[in-house]
Amino acid sequence: MQNALRAKRVLITQATDFMGPALCEVFAEQGADVVANADELVEAGAAERVVRDAGRIDALVANLALPAPSTPAAEVTDAEWRQVFAALVDPLPRLLRAAAPDMVTRRSGKILVVGSASALRGMKKASAYSAARGAQLAYVQAVGVELAPHNVQVNAIAQNFVDNPTYFPAEVQANPRFRERLARDVPLGRLVSAREDALFAAYLCSSAADCFVGQVFPVCGGWVAR
Repeated sequence: MQNALRAKRVLITQATDFMGPALCEVFAEQGADVVANADELVEAGAAERVVRDAGRIDALVANLALPAPSTPAAEVTDAEWRQVFAALVDPLPRLLRAAAPDMVTRRSGKILVVGSASALRGMKKASAYSAARGAQLAYVQAVGVELAPHNVQVNAIAQNFVDNPTYFPAEVQANPRFRERLARDVPLGRLVSAREDALFAAYLCSSAADCFVGQVFPVCGGWVAR
């Protein structure tokens, strides 16, 4: 898949968080002209500004993350709920409103949301986070079928147990209890590497993936299958 993104201009959001660094590295290796933006997208107008400043783009990778709260469901406050949705969900329609019209006009474009498999399998003390990640995936499915006739493909990766500094920093990976959980709950028996995940993301943003419409692809070492 060498140079699968040659001459493609790709905007990657939150480029210093979550999967951002790996995505930027791998997409550049695949020939993309990477526009890496590290701005926070919580405030109204931020997402639109990021897309406007990027200029013409062939693909938008919505890499959105925040440290997941671990609050029991009955103790989740309105403030926590809104904070999580403001970071993970609210930027999506803003990004799409800014990026999609030009793609539709050109009848060419890719939008990829880097989401979480927590939306596909229940997790204790993660109700707000899982709900927000679930909203992301539902949004992708709806928008995917809407934009498909315009030759704009919108898809999502739903990941967990992928090596990244936001959710699996070195101190977590070094914890014996985490290693026991990995062996117990993940059929792969290890974390998916950041590179493996980013290579799949690059594929989904390439012309080889033009047939995928509103799809959610679990990347989690088999965790959701258990």
